[in-house]
Amino acid sequence: MSNLYLYNTLTKKEELFESIFPNTVGMYVCGPTVYGEPHLGHVRGPIVFDVLRKYLIHKGYQVRFVRNITDVGHLVGDADEGEDKLQKQAKIEKLEPMEIAQTYTDMYNEVMDNIGVLRPSIEPKASGHIIEQIEMIQNIISKGLAYVSNESVYFDVLAYNENHNYGELSGRVLEDLLAGAGNQSRELEGQSEKRNPNDFALWKKASPEHIMQWSSPWGKGFPGWHIECSAMSAKYLGEEFDIHGGGMDLLFPHHECEIAQSRAAHNHQPAKFWVHHNMITINGQKMAKSLNNGVTVKQLFDGSHPLLSKSFSPQTLRFFVLQAHYRGTLDFSEEALMASEKGLARLQSASSLLSKLKISDISSIQFDDIVQEIENCLDHDINTPQAIAQLFEAARRVNLINDGRETINAEELKKVNSIFSVYFRGILGITDSVNNETSHLDSILNVLIDLRLQAKLDKNFALSDAIRDKVKASGIEIMDSKDGSTWRFIDN
Repeated sequence: MSNLYLYNTLTKKEELFESIFPNTVGMYVCGPTVYGEPHLGHVRGPIVFDVLRKYLIHKGYQVRFVRNITDVGHLVGDADEGEDKLQKQAKIEKLEPMEIAQTYTDMYNEVMDNIGVLRPSIEPKASGHIIEQIEMIQNIISKGLAYVSNESVYFDVLAYNENHNYGELSGRVLEDLLAGAGNQSRELEGQSEKRNPNDFALWKKASPEHIMQWSSPWGKGFPGWHIECSAMSAKYLGEEFDIHGGGMDLLFPHHECEIAQSRAAHNHQPAKFWVHHNMITINGQKMAKSLNNGVTVKQLFDGSHPLLSKSFSPQTLRFFVLQAHYRGTLDFSEEALMASEKGLARLQSASSLLSKLKISDISSIQFDDIVQEIENCLDHDINTPQAIAQLFEAARRVNLINDGRETINAEELKKVNSIFSVYFRGILGITDSVNNETSHLDSILNVLIDLRLQAKLDKNFALSDAIRDKVKASGIEIMDSKDGSTWRFIDN
């Protein structure tokens, strides 16, 4: 089995992946804060890490995949002050916060199911692990790296930095952070409680009107945003595990704080590899509910967003995401989605032809090189766009065989079937069958083929040619043979 290399954000380079324990992988991925409908910004990470998970399984690993649900502690603005995002939404919808959490967790998981993302091995909720978070906070306090102030608990960044490097993941320099913070008012709400502005909350004292609060050794309150992931990853994967994943927007402060908390509590890095995907942007800006520029997944599937003139299938969305490398930005537009839809249909069409290919004694075309190239692409930092390019080459060869310009024997047919089964449907996670829109297209084209045949029988060759040419102009070729006419997407 070939070697897998992953880009490690911690070391800023591609590294050979070797699991801590043989044949097993522990992977933790930061999940959603469940206070609103899933939008397109929520889907890239799950799809990327789903492919990585499936590729690790393909390579023989047993993978324990943990993805959390944040249902408490994530405050508006991602800082240590302000209202809890779920509590704010609960007031708007006049529901209990846990009703909000359950509603949007179910909605999120339904979307993940629709786009072919495997459910996590474990899906822990922050609110269900308050005890573990309190215990970890107590441990950090005992090490002298956190302090209690007005019934809240803050991580002492300066004390931590005496023996560690706060900023090792993000590249931030603490002196620069302190200088920047010095320009801000120390009288901001809650800032006077901190020894320095860069200290972050491990536990926050709850005001009387705060709905979600728990008893703790320091008084009634709730956990900070960062501590949940440190506590839950350690509980289910151990104090050190293989891969921690998430979006680039979580690099700082969330993941930087996770590292600091885990080093403080356990004296070492929590994860061997830190893998970050980039953002889906819209007009060059990060897509986010907080920025009010999100396109919800529901709007994409039903075509109801003002930027869309039609609906798109879950498989088109998945293919759209995988056509860009996970570390690059992916800009949303209807034109890009339509191109993905067309490309996906070409691959699905080629896949559907495999059962119809005529087997010859001799094969004039081979597929070993495509298998090797796909493995090579995925081995080098899960390069899905290059792997997809190899699938298009496989589809081109299938079309040549179907057209009678090349031949294939049983052995090579088995190989190309495996390419579409293992990589296209298995690892990339595209469904077996041609999607509904392509099925509708097939029905429409069969009507046009019948009309063209009737035009030929009526010796109306001008109409026959016009149908063929107009269909070809749309990127589809009608092919005639002694057995009748069929159609296919034209390879670019």
